[in-house]
Order: sequence, then C-alpha cells, then structure tokens
Amino acid sequence: MELRAVDGARIADKTVLKMMNEMGLRCGIRRETDYHRYNSYRGEVGETFENVLGRDFAADGPWQKMGTDVTEFRLSFGKAYLAPVYDFGSKEIVAWSVSEHPDLAQQEEMLGMLIGAKPEGARPILHSDMGWQYQHATYVKRLEENGFTQSMSRKGNCIDNGATEQVFGYLKDEFFRGRDWGTFEEFKRDLEEYIHHWNHVRRQVRLKGLTPVEFREQALRAAA
Repeated sequence: MELRAVDGARIADKTVLKMMNEMGLRCGIRRETDYHRYNSYRGEVGETFENVLGRDFAADGPWQKMGTDVTEFRLSFGKAYLAPVYDFGSKEIVAWSVSEHPDLAQQEEMLGMLIGAKPEGARPILHSDMGWQYQHATYVKRLEENGFTQSMSRKGNCIDNGATEQVFGYLKDEFFRGRDWGTFEEFKRDLEEYIHHWNHVRRQVRLKGLTPVEFREQALRAAA
C-alpha cells in the first residue's frame, strides 16, 4: 500500500509476498489472545445506557460511531493502562490517555482530548462497556454537554465492543508483544509514538490504502 500511495507503483500483493519470502521477511499475524484484559465492571453504580449500536459498527464517515475501553499492560515497573477512543469510520485513535492508574483522572484527560478534537456540529455515538467510569456522573455529564450519545454493551457481552477490542489486539501484537520497558515514562513515550504511527503512517486496506488521518481529512473535506 505504501508503494502505491507514495511512489505510485502498481504491484500485486502476491508479488510483494514472493519478494518478502526471498528476502527472509515475515509479517507478524495477529493472534487471538486475551492478554491481560482489564475489567472495570462493578455493577450498576451510576447511569447506564441502552446498546444503541447493537453491534453495527459500520459508519459512512468519521465522527459518527466510536468506541472506548481500557486495556492493561503488565511490565517490569508495574502496570500501565491505555484508555483510547477509536473512530469506527476513519479507523483513527482520536483521543487517548496513558496512565499508571485506571481512574477517573485518566478518563477526564481522554475526554479533554476527545472534546477538543470534535468537529463543530458532530454528534457521535460513543460506545463502551458498563465499566464504572462510563457510568460516573462526571463522565456522563461531559459527554451529554458536548453532543455525544452514550451506548453500552451488556455485562458479559464483549462482542458488543468487538471493534475496539480488535484494535487492542493489533496494538499489543504489533507494539507490545515480546517487549518490556524499565519506566512508565519510556513506555508512555513509545506507546504514543505508536499511536501516531497508527494514525498517520499505517495504511489500511479497508480505507483503500489511506491512513486514518488521510481518510478523515478527505471525508470531512467532501462533506464541507
């Protein structure tokens, strides 16, 4: 995809695979591994919402349907947590927070980035599980005040948030598997560099060879 998009070269996928085999290059295949999945469910401790999406993750463009969750990393220095928002239309990680604690402060940092990036007039659906933080009054109020519609999976239905979980799978296989970091600061720096790579460099077949940012910018220009 990079050859086609940047250099304008027309080359078949099978030809690329043959050349990679001749050069001894291999592409890692994402494994169906649960890793260390963080579970923030504590029962109904605040306001809950219906599952508006109903597993329909398809979106015509960016800033229509989004998903969020928290995933855990176990490292030499301890644990770290990533709380991202993933746009189902553009495949972009539009907001995130990397923290040593999966607390409300992490969610507030993520929401600040998300609200700051939201285009004027956009009214996205933001889907999550029933984690305590997504039921919290502060979280619910900030989304409501900024034009977001909340949607929630039912307890025990991880497939309902499958689009976001899939991103975690790719991220952990491409960035995390087989690596370790000595400090939280080093890990956060490298993870945020990978998120930049995902958004600005990593081309996707489902986006017709565009990066998520290229797709988002193209779609918003066309809608203007």
